[in-house]
Amino acid sequence: MSIVIVGGHDRMVSQYKKICKDFKCKAKVFTQMSASPDLLILFTNTVSHKMVHCAVTEAEKCNANIVRCHTSSQNALTEILQREVG
Repeated sequence: MSIVIVGGHDRMVSQYKKICKDFKCKAKVFTQMSASPDLLILFTNTVSHKMVHCAVTEAEKCNANIVRCHTSSQNALTEILQREVG
């Protein structure tokens, strides 16, 4: 099973991951929001509508550009970055 943990303490990340591993789960831990992004890329075919809504709300708070793409392929990402970053 895959687990995402949002919040917690920075110093506890390795312990959180170990506990999840003990339960045969892989964990990604986000204890804090990274610096405000300049660009948010949403691969809409691989995330829930609720997650898209949350991500867009947060991106709008920090005035990040938002790119939605239905395809989550390497080529799609490359094309987005070529267009947006240059």
